[in-house]
Amino acid sequence: MKVAVASDHAAFETKGQIVEFVRSLGHEVVDLGTDSTESCDYPDFAQKAAEYVAAGSAERGIVLCGSGVGAVICANKVTGIRAGCCHDTYSAHQGVEHDDMNVLVFGARIIGIEVAKEVVTNFLGAEFQDQEERFVRRLNKLLAIEAKYSKDPS
Repeated sequence: MKVAVASDHAAFETKGQIVEFVRSLGHEVVDLGTDSTESCDYPDFAQKAAEYVAAGSAERGIVLCGSGVGAVICANKVTGIRAGCCHDTYSAHQGVEHDDMNVLVFGARIIGIEVAKEVVTNFLGAEFQDQEERFVRRLNKLLAIEAKYSKDPS
C-alpha cells in the first residue's frame, strides 16, 4: 500500500519514526514534510497529505501534529477525505472498517511511539467492510452530506 505521511514541527521526530515503521511493514511511503523542527503551520502539511490521498496518489494517509485536533479538522476540509483522530487501536481499525477512513491523524504530544505504532498497524491492516449493508448505507450518507456542502470550483 502507498501511504502519504506528513507532520508539522511538533511531530517531526515522531513522523520520522512512523515513516520508518510503515516502511518496515512493507508499505511504500511518501514523506510530504515537514523536514525539520523549525516552526511551521500544520494546515500546510495536513492539506498536502489529504490532497495526495484524495487525488488517488496514495491509498491512505497519516498526518501528525501536536494534538491531532487541528490536523484532523484541516484534512477533513478536503473533498474525499475521511480523517479520524485516533489515539487507540480500536478507533484506528474501526474507523476504516465502518467509516472507510482514509487518513489517520494523531497527536505526537498525546501518545508515545509504541502506542502510535500499534495505532498505525491497526489503521493500515483494516479494510472497509463493504459487504455490510449498514456500513455502505452510512458511508453513502456521509458522501451525500459532503456533496451537498462541496463548492463547485467553476
